[in-house]
Amino acid sequence: MTETKKSLGTFDGVFTPSILTILGVIMYLKLGWVVGNVGLTKTLLIVTLATSITFLTGLSIAAIATDQRVRAGGAYYMISRSLGLEAGGAVGIPLFLAQALSVSLYTVGFAESLIAVFPQFDQETVVVMTIAIVSCIALLSPKLAIRTQYLVMGVVGLSLISLLLGKEVSTEVAGLSGTIEDPAGFWEVFSVFFPAVTGITVGVNLSGNLKDPGRSIPLGTFLAVGVGYLVYMILPVILAFRANPDILVEDPLVMMPMSAWGQAILLGVWGGALSSAVGSILGAPRVLQALARDNVLPNGLSWLGRGTGDDDTPRIGTVVTLLFAGTAAYMTDLEMIAPILTMFFLTTYGALNIAAGLERILKSPSFRPKFKVHWAFSFLGAIGCFSVMSLINSGATLVALCFVVGVYIWLKKRALTVAWGDLRRGLWMAVIRAGLLGLKGEPDARNWRPYTLVFSGAPTRRWHLVDLANCFSHSQGLLTVSTVVPEESITLQRSQALESKIKDYCERRGVSSLVRVISAPDAYSGVKRAVETYGVGPLVPNSVLLGQNYELSKDRKKFCTLVSDLYQAKRNVFILRAEEEEGFGKRKRIDIWWGGLQGNGALMLILGYLTQNSLSWKGSEVHLRMVVKDEVARQEAYRNLEAIIDRTRTNFIPHVITSEGEHFRRLVLEHSGDADLILLGVGKPLDDFVGYWDKLLKETQDLPATLFVLAAEEIAFKDVLIHD
Repeated sequence: MTETKKSLGTFDGVFTPSILTILGVIMYLKLGWVVGNVGLTKTLLIVTLATSITFLTGLSIAAIATDQRVRAGGAYYMISRSLGLEAGGAVGIPLFLAQALSVSLYTVGFAESLIAVFPQFDQETVVVMTIAIVSCIALLSPKLAIRTQYLVMGVVGLSLISLLLGKEVSTEVAGLSGTIEDPAGFWEVFSVFFPAVTGITVGVNLSGNLKDPGRSIPLGTFLAVGVGYLVYMILPVILAFRANPDILVEDPLVMMPMSAWGQAILLGVWGGALSSAVGSILGAPRVLQALARDNVLPNGLSWLGRGTGDDDTPRIGTVVTLLFAGTAAYMTDLEMIAPILTMFFLTTYGALNIAAGLERILKSPSFRPKFKVHWAFSFLGAIGCFSVMSLINSGATLVALCFVVGVYIWLKKRALTVAWGDLRRGLWMAVIRAGLLGLKGEPDARNWRPYTLVFSGAPTRRWHLVDLANCFSHSQGLLTVSTVVPEESITLQRSQALESKIKDYCERRGVSSLVRVISAPDAYSGVKRAVETYGVGPLVPNSVLLGQNYELSKDRKKFCTLVSDLYQAKRNVFILRAEEEEGFGKRKRIDIWWGGLQGNGALMLILGYLTQNSLSWKGSEVHLRMVVKDEVARQEAYRNLEAIIDRTRTNFIPHVITSEGEHFRRLVLEHSGDADLILLGVGKPLDDFVGYWDKLLKETQDLPATLFVLAAEEIAFKDVLIHD
């Protein structure tokens, strides 16, 4: 990438392009229309409201610009480095479109004013030729383009003096009645006027060419906003007292007959339109260039990021902007373009204000701007932007926001990597800190969520463990995928690399989880160490999921000791006996062998409900099976089971089975041999738990995938299901 030559200062790089864009075509051709439609008082209110939003945004821009080195891309660069690449791209793409449409706006305005004087010209031809001329100026050099605007500034100043020394326009001469029918509404007029005060983005977009962006952007921006506000507060007074509303509305060049030298107004219109167009055609390609260099644009468009010469001029981007602006100008007019620009610019301004406000309120040690702004002013600016958007046109606001959200989601799915940090991590840290400090340590059945720590080893080989744990935690709780590695074979760097690799693998398979790599002499001590040390404050895993196969289960005593230790640590223990190759069959049926709400029973109902409502088990059935001794007890048990299902609102299918002396193992095999997942309770780990566990594994070795559930947490799980 070519190193940009820093050649512009505050006056030529920020103030000049900004003020000439502010005092541009809308001032000459539409300010009279504004006054004629809403009157002097409301015009001054519109000017004040619009400038207030711009000023508040200018404060936010100043804060960000004096904290970080602002490179090419201006507002896009600021937003992407603060709110993240996705948010920056979601706003940057509309910002480019807004800047490109600004070229259309100013060239159409120039063409309309030229045709009013020389009606023999064709407007479409004038528009195309004008865009081509301003593009050629921009392609030569930003410095040259800026220098040409000094002359324009002189012409604009002369036109304003001519207007100040002018006279009243006679209604008789104009041939109008002095009244207008069906005037435009306040917010419609506001939407047409607002692009007039958006010129501050032109100077910001040239940030890559500024010698000292941190000083030039705030100073040049505030000077332009202040001068622009002063002019726009004086001109409506002159217009209102020198012409009737109908003349102001009907005659776009009404300033000519009321000026001391009408030709000065004409030169001002042409100069203002052309200089504003040049300013926009300087800014838009640089936003496009920055988007391409950050790989925000679709794959294959990286060539739009190329720059040439000492100024790193984006010639290819300028040509693309030229084609886009020319097409838009050829197809539309000022009244159609201006409201669209308003929405795009307000979206950009809102994002800039949010970025500055969040940076300030999070108080990150890295955010140390020289120009300090209270976060309330930034958020007030953001509220103003989005409120005005909805008041102007709620439908257009919805379309604009949907466009931004759509681009954000598209960029999020692309999982772009960046070499810089942003405030999102700080924002999450602030939220997490507040949540942890406000989280009570006592168990709360009403708000219980599964926080599962699953020991999967290498997830690629034991994915069924992660898969099932994700079913418990989806959108409800937290999931941590953990693996234990030998101490002698792991370093801190390798541990971090392995965690990153496991997290990437889980995300590719659609599982959102935390990842923890534990180094220990063996798997059993590693699991125990993780359970003892993992977590923050009251937020610790309440459940542990382990894998166990009958044929491969070695060190049975160590395993049972581990289960006992986990139980003593008040962690619910889930042990999955399943083969990776077989998985969970068709995921259509879950069987819960149930003995009541006490003990493991309520927890198994919760797990069955969570699994059934997960994405991978959608449409499955949960069969709740209970065993009684004889037929006499069966009918009463069935009624109780139906009542439990009704009270828990789980829609499970009840089954009551009479044992008639039959062994439990044979009953389970007979009734659940074709299930996809079976849930069985496990007795408390007492003295002879090794023998109990060995017997349980032997009795269930012929069953499909089976989850053994041991409730240990000090919480009444039935209160999670039933709250009377």
